[in-house]
Amino acid sequence: MSGDIRDLVRLDRLGPRLAEVTGEEAWRDSRAELISGGKSNLTFTLTSAAGELVLRRPPTGALLPSAHDMGREARVQRCLAGTDVPAAPIVLYDEGELIGIQCYVMEKVPGHVIRGELPDGYATTAAERTRMAFAFVDTLAALHAVDPEAVGLGDYGRPAGFMERQVRRWTGQWEASRSHDVAEIDELGRRLAAAVPVQRRSTIVHGDFRTDNVVYDAADPGRINAVLDWELSTLGDPLSDLGLLMLFWRDADDGDLSLIPGVSQLPGFPNRASMLERYAAASGADLSDLGYYRAFAHFKFAIIVQGVAARSAAGAMGGQDFGDLDDEILRLAQAGLDHI
Repeated sequence: MSGDIRDLVRLDRLGPRLAEVTGEEAWRDSRAELISGGKSNLTFTLTSAAGELVLRRPPTGALLPSAHDMGREARVQRCLAGTDVPAAPIVLYDEGELIGIQCYVMEKVPGHVIRGELPDGYATTAAERTRMAFAFVDTLAALHAVDPEAVGLGDYGRPAGFMERQVRRWTGQWEASRSHDVAEIDELGRRLAAAVPVQRRSTIVHGDFRTDNVVYDAADPGRINAVLDWELSTLGDPLSDLGLLMLFWRDADDGDLSLIPGVSQLPGFPNRASMLERYAAASGADLSDLGYYRAFAHFKFAIIVQGVAARSAAGAMGGQDFGDLDDEILRLAQAGLDHI
C-alpha cells in the first residue's frame, strides 16, 4: 500500500475499530486498494484474513459546499434495508475521528460492477441483455416507489421546489469549480431556470443512477444485488433520475461519454425508447416534460465533469488523472441546449 493511500485510509486507526464492530480481530492487520472508476468520493477495497469490505470517503483538498456528505450516504443505505431496492449493509460510520474526515464502511456485495465492457461469458445473448437492462430500469422505478416516510427518510430532503434548487445548486457548483468560461453552460443554466416544469411526483431520487453504480448478480444478469454511490441522493423529482438515465444509456449510434464507459450501445441491449416504455409501465409516470429533464442531465453532468477535472488537476483524486475534459463539457452543454 502506497504512502498516499495509507494517509487517505489510516488503517492504523480504522483497522482496530473494524475489529471491534465486526468481532473479527483480523481487521487489525488489513490493507487498502483504491477502486478505479470513482470520480468524486474515493472508494477503497479493504482486505484482511476476515474478508473484504468497502470504504467510502471524500476526496482530498477543498470541498464544495454540501458535497461529499458521507452521513447521508450511510443513512439512506441503512433506511432502504428491507425494501425492494437492494443496498449494501453499513458496517461503520464515523464523523472524522478515525481518518480525519467523514467516512463509512459497508459490506462488499458480490457480483459484477460493469463499466466499459461485459465480463467474459456474461450476458452473451440478446435475451440476457434485455433482462439486464430491464432489471436496471425496474430498480429505478422501485426506488421511486418507496415511501420516504415509511422508511425513515421523510426529512431526507425538501421535495417542493426541487428542480429550481437543483438548477441554482449546479449553477453555483459551476461558478465554484469552472476553470474557464463556457457560454453554452451559462445559456443552458439560464434556460433551465426560466422553464422549470410543474413537479408531478416527489420520491427518493438517487442522483447518479447508471450501470456502474449497481452490482449485477454474477450468475443472473437479470438480478441487481446492490445500488451504490448514494452521494447525490435526496427527496425530489424522480424525472431528474430518468433524465440522467437517458444521458448515460447510450444507443448504438451515440458517442461514448469519456468518464462513463458503458455497455448499452452493444448489440442486444434495448434502446432508450424501450427503457422509457419500461419505466413508464412500471411507474405510471407522465413523461411529457422529459426533454427538460434530459437537458438538465446534460447541464448537471457537464458540471460534474468540470469538478472532476478541477480535483484531478489539484491532485485530489488519489492519483487518478482524467486528462483534458474541456471538449466533453462543451459537447454536453451543446446537447443540453438541443434538448431544451
